Amino acid sequence: MIRIVVVDDHDVVRKGVIAYLETEEDFEIVGEASSGEEGIEVVLKQNPDVVLMDLIMENGNGIDATKRIKEVLPDCKVIVLTSYYDDKQIFPVLEAGAFSYLLKTASAEDIVSAIKKAYHGENVIEPKVAHKVMTRFQGKQPTLHDQLTDRELEVLICLANGATNQEIADQLFIGIKTVKTHVSNILRKLEVHDRTQAAVYAHRHQLL
Repeated sequence: MIRIVVVDDHDVVRKGVIAYLETEEDFEIVGEASSGEEGIEVVLKQNPDVVLMDLIMENGNGIDATKRIKEVLPDCKVIVLTSYYDDKQIFPVLEAGAFSYLLKTASAEDIVSAIKKAYHGENVIEPKVAHKVMTRFQGKQPTLHDQLTDRELEVLICLANGATNQEIADQLFIGIKTVKTHVSNILRKLEVHDRTQAAVYAHRHQLL
């Protein structure tokens, strides 16, 4: 059994996560907490394998809680589960010892997978967060298109070459609904309003 503690100050989120995790036969929820300070107390008492840790909370934030937990229980895997991914949260909590970093937009299946991987020593870092980490080491500024998945980049290139949604679907052997979803994600990530602006972006950044 993988013993888990969930720390989040939003009751609905915390209870919802716990309810889903309890459906997993190899998971055991051994505690929960609504603040960083309470999280430290519960974790040190229960000594779980994995902690799901929110970052921005009253009465003790997740960064300080992670640092304290890792000082006392170095083998405990802390998985950050938060809505925030700016530098003020990412680097301090990773330096404090967080093992994985997920956003609350992650699917329930992704959270379950991250817990199992953490238990077996494999970390999972949200792509947006991983990109920030890599660019800090590489010493370059991130670009909007760095957020695109490989498939979204393929769709963008087709789009920039003037292909219609149906033509993109045919070229990439995917469904038309999938193409529309990819296009929507591309527009959002590139912070543009329409396909024309996305095409202009692709040409400007020499993505073709």
